[in-house]
Amino acid sequence: MTNLVTIYGGSGFVGRYIARRMAKLGWRVRVAVRRPNEAIFVRPYGAVGQVEPVLCNIRDDESVRAAMIGADAVVNCVGTFDKGGKNNFQAVQNEGAARIARLAAAEGITRMVHISAIGADADGNSLYAKSKGQGEAAVLERMPKATILRPSVIFGPEDAFFNRFAKMTRLSPVIPVVGGNTKFQPVYVDDVAQAAVKGVLGEAEGIYELGGPDVRSFSELMHEMLRTIRRRRLVLNIPFFVGGIMGSVSDLIQSITLGLVPAQITRDQVRSLRADNVVSDGAKGLEDLGIRPTATKAVLDEYLWPYRPSGQYDAIKESAKNLRSQ
Repeated sequence: MTNLVTIYGGSGFVGRYIARRMAKLGWRVRVAVRRPNEAIFVRPYGAVGQVEPVLCNIRDDESVRAAMIGADAVVNCVGTFDKGGKNNFQAVQNEGAARIARLAAAEGITRMVHISAIGADADGNSLYAKSKGQGEAAVLERMPKATILRPSVIFGPEDAFFNRFAKMTRLSPVIPVVGGNTKFQPVYVDDVAQAAVKGVLGEAEGIYELGGPDVRSFSELMHEMLRTIRRRRLVLNIPFFVGGIMGSVSDLIQSITLGLVPAQITRDQVRSLRADNVVSDGAKGLEDLGIRPTATKAVLDEYLWPYRPSGQYDAIKESAKNLRSQ
């Protein structure tokens, strides 16, 4: 083995953590992305030349093949929440995943890790879930020994979940949530990366559902975020029928503006929120991989502090108040 891994989408939220871990293990890492010039930050993960971003369009056979030549394993981290445009659900999460698996099998690569999502189902009630399920089936058809990882909502410093709602508190006294009672099992991004590394090393095979140690409702997670950033805001639970209307309007605005105004919430996301996003009973998970799940309370303080009223000085101000009261 040459100890070379190609990570498609390796500069993204999850991919960068996998790239860093593989580099620490001494592997050479190709980070296959659409814009290599925007992925230069991955190079310091290893020694000079060990981690390199390369150009790749997941919709093009030759581009995907070129990125994996000589690799011992491939990891697919490419995903999207965009149902329209060229890089839509089907193009990325179904056809793109199938393309990587097909070409990897043709190149004689025996190890593949595919990042999917809890709720992936080719017969699911949302386009997102369907494309994820179809992508899994396509991967397993070509690479039956592939490692499929299905995480719940992923949290970490660069996440688009807690950061998004924390930013909202700077401008609004209300945090609207559609499906406030829907359950989630947040999983730490580096735990997902550890699981992916197990697959690359041949220590894992099959489907794993990844969740953290705690199961909480959407509303409860928002209250935890508010306690972390020390702000008081009203968490407003919006009924699904109202959320559907909001999604339709948001979809329409995005369509009219040709994507210049992104949808704040889509009809498809509302459909997804109707189902709990937690690890299924009996499913293999992090514990089966020898990974101890990380709780949100152990990490949120590390990256949400900028959203506190006084940012990094918030704790100092609190200490000063205690001194004055003594």
